[in-house]
Amino acid sequence: MKNKRNILITGASRGIGRAAALALASDETHIIALARSKQALQTLGDEIAAKSCSATLVPMDLTDYDSLIKLGHSLQSEFSCLDGWLANAAILGPLGPLATLDKRGLEHTLQVNLMANGYLITALTPLLQASKAPRIVFVTSSVARHPRAFWGPYQASKAGLEALALGWADETEALGFKVNLFDPGATRTAMRAKAMPGEDPMTLPSAEDVAEKLVPLLSVQETRTAQMVRYRDLV
Repeated sequence: MKNKRNILITGASRGIGRAAALALASDETHIIALARSKQALQTLGDEIAAKSCSATLVPMDLTDYDSLIKLGHSLQSEFSCLDGWLANAAILGPLGPLATLDKRGLEHTLQVNLMANGYLITALTPLLQASKAPRIVFVTSSVARHPRAFWGPYQASKAGLEALALGWADETEALGFKVNLFDPGATRTAMRAKAMPGEDPMTLPSAEDVAEKLVPLLSVQETRTAQMVRYRDLV
């Protein structure tokens, strides 16, 4: 994939991840799309191909630690470097009183939203170091900084993710990494509909609207690092 920027997107099969993949797909960018659903990934791959662009589809469960580490080795054998990583994949997890939270609900939410990103940092760092302009974006949520009732596991996982990302940004600044957080706010996605079933989705920005503002953070021109970028501040 010479002369192309290789961009990995987790949670690429729907919502903001899918919209970002389609927005990024171009003659200059090769998309590495990771998600659980093979069928949804194939649909995305077909849409990218229809734009005469290229993609690598990676069906994977982010809770599988061994597979995440193997992913790093696999990507190193295929690509000379990784130029960008959009850490978008997340689950809502159980909503409700913390007193009723079960072990599986807490652990699964933390595994997908927080721990998998820590494992991927380990797996992807060598490839990112090989890039001339590594750009990384972690998708977060306002509840990480403003916790509210009944969102316990989700908001805890996002708070941990923010600390992880900002610590990594500090570690890698001298290496030329640009690591930022992106808060999309309320967006017209399936996750938002699950969390707020009584809300009119048409009052919210679409995933495509949000992706349009997110994508520049993965560009060579991006100079910020360790910053919180909010969609609402860009419109």
